Amino acid sequence: MATLAECAAQAERWVLWTPVAFGGGCGLYFGLRFEPDAWAVWTAALTAVVVMFTVRRTRRRGLFIATALLACVVLGLAAAELRSSRVAAPIAPANLGARTVEAWVIDNANNTAGKARVLIAPVWIDGLAAKDTPIRMRLTLRGAPPAPGTAIRAPALINPPPAPASPGSYDFARDAYFQGVGAVGLALGEPEVVDAPKPPWRLRWDMAVNAWRWSLARKIVERIGDRYGGIVVSMTTGHQAWIRDEDLQSFRDSGLAHLLSISGVHMAIVGGFVFFLTRLLIACWPWLALRVPGKKAAAVVGIAAIWAYLVVSGAPAPAERSAVTAIVAFGAILLDRRAISFNSLALAAFFVLVRHPEQIVQPGFQMSFAATAALVALAEVWPHRTTEISAPWPIVMIQKLKDWLIAGVMVSLVAGSATGPFAIQHFNRTANYGLLANAIESPISSFVTMPMLAVGAALEAAAGWGKPFLTVAGWGVRATLSVSDWVAKLPGAIVVIPSAPAIALPVSFLGLMFACLWKGRARWLGLPVAAAVLVWPRPEPPLVWIASDGTNAIVRDGRQAVVLRPDAKAFAVDLWSKRKGVTPEAAESLAAHFDCDRKSCAPRAPVAGVRVGSWWWKKVPPFARADGLCRSADLVIFRARMDRLPPSCEGKLALDGLDFARGGAVELWRRNGRWLALWSRDVRGDRPWTRPGAPSGEEASAP
Repeated sequence: MATLAECAAQAERWVLWTPVAFGGGCGLYFGLRFEPDAWAVWTAALTAVVVMFTVRRTRRRGLFIATALLACVVLGLAAAELRSSRVAAPIAPANLGARTVEAWVIDNANNTAGKARVLIAPVWIDGLAAKDTPIRMRLTLRGAPPAPGTAIRAPALINPPPAPASPGSYDFARDAYFQGVGAVGLALGEPEVVDAPKPPWRLRWDMAVNAWRWSLARKIVERIGDRYGGIVVSMTTGHQAWIRDEDLQSFRDSGLAHLLSISGVHMAIVGGFVFFLTRLLIACWPWLALRVPGKKAAAVVGIAAIWAYLVVSGAPAPAERSAVTAIVAFGAILLDRRAISFNSLALAAFFVLVRHPEQIVQPGFQMSFAATAALVALAEVWPHRTTEISAPWPIVMIQKLKDWLIAGVMVSLVAGSATGPFAIQHFNRTANYGLLANAIESPISSFVTMPMLAVGAALEAAAGWGKPFLTVAGWGVRATLSVSDWVAKLPGAIVVIPSAPAIALPVSFLGLMFACLWKGRARWLGLPVAAAVLVWPRPEPPLVWIASDGTNAIVRDGRQAVVLRPDAKAFAVDLWSKRKGVTPEAAESLAAHFDCDRKSCAPRAPVAGVRVGSWWWKKVPPFARADGLCRSADLVIFRARMDRLPPSCEGKLALDGLDFARGGAVELWRRNGRWLALWSRDVRGDRPWTRPGAPSGEEASAP
């Protein structure tokens, strides 16, 4: 139990809880199933602030801390509401279909399966008025992607950003809403280069920067080859267009996938390398060393390097978060404060959440700051060795090597443990040998790959002289890939764990924050709470899952599952199976339970006592086919919108296209002869990102 003195000591650290409270308010906004009234939110925020300052005058410290944290919660809610209203933009109608689009190519996104993805700014979409045209759109096309800054015209199938694959899973439409992306499209032909009206200056600037980034990425790949160059490019500009699928899977299974996303590791290594190199160069020039404070000068150069790296990377959310943290650390050096401290971390968290409150629901934000908080807590309790005087240099080197190895293992262990609950909840997987892989790989990235990459990319961009350094960086990537492949192939490298109920993750986060922020022995009480995601009881999985557009379904039998269309919605099937802890069965099981063709599946034998029939085509089935499905099944799935159902469907659960348009994906349970349903719409609620747009002249309505 914590002593009174230990509890009293926490009063000096209450400020560290303010970003946690602010983030809780942001999370509360995204957890609501309705859009709060702006006037009510801001009235509550103003009231909370007034109460806080009123209580402060009473000099009752405990009450003031409580009201201050409450004010941070309400202000977080208000900040999220304000951000949501400010980014509001048109969203494509739900059934727009094939239309011609003219647009400027802003950036090249990641390619997949031989298809290129580009982010475009539509200038004109056939059939949409200017006020209904999305300001950003993601377009998938075949062949080589056009360079940023190119104006194109192409026919494309256009849809609003997709809803979650299952209730409570990743919501791409929400992320797209806050990025200004109001549509996704699939090009039906080769894009044609056209002349388009001159875009605004901000868009021209973005396209120019992205064109330069894409050019640098291509130069790097030309220097060191597609395979290793593609990984180097991912670490430099963020483009993953050249990474092979098998290499990507290897990085995931070994616990090294974080290397492919520009984040804290990259920013820390590049910023630290530039900082220490600058200090060394200043120290080697006595005249300059006597006139310039080397540490502060190096911090300024480090900030410049971090800023340049952020621009080169395209400033994705993980890179921006990491850059803020690194710049705050260097700023602390300029102000003669500790560079690594909870105060710096709290300031960085506040900066990110005030600008982008939506980051609170992003796995990257959660994992990044959880790992950083855990490492800062480790630095607080880490024992400092007393420097020995006149010790022989071999002994000093052995001691330093031992300390470095122990520190490296502890850093990997603590960071991996802190991010574990989020990896389990969001990705349903944990890499059992991630500690081993990171312990082996860390010296490679820290001393070879990233320093050589920083120098090589800078020289290549400036004068085309970066090949020697980029070649060495490629050697480092080759070594990293060897480690990744070896670890990924070890027995039991990956364990799949189903997601816990949604409440478990906030509980784990609070337990982790208590363990990090509490000062004293009682901090260890937070560790069991931090493990809530791992130990929380999992509810019974649904009996049936149906995709958001009715194009596929899964029927569960125990921990096994029968997928009715193994070739459709593969990503959604894999995501749902992992979240619920079930294993899709082989095709033989499908043939044993269903008689399927291209248009439908009729039940042969029940699965877990339930017979399911389905019609996969958009066109309404012939009356006789619909009647046959209803006679043979307890549950009937119609992808088409049915104007009327056969009498044989009476007493059966029949779902059609209108149901899926309104509710999205659905999970079904069968209890006491009755069906219980949970729709994605039930979890998402009625929010701005859940409302597809409407064709010109019609009012927008929720599905």
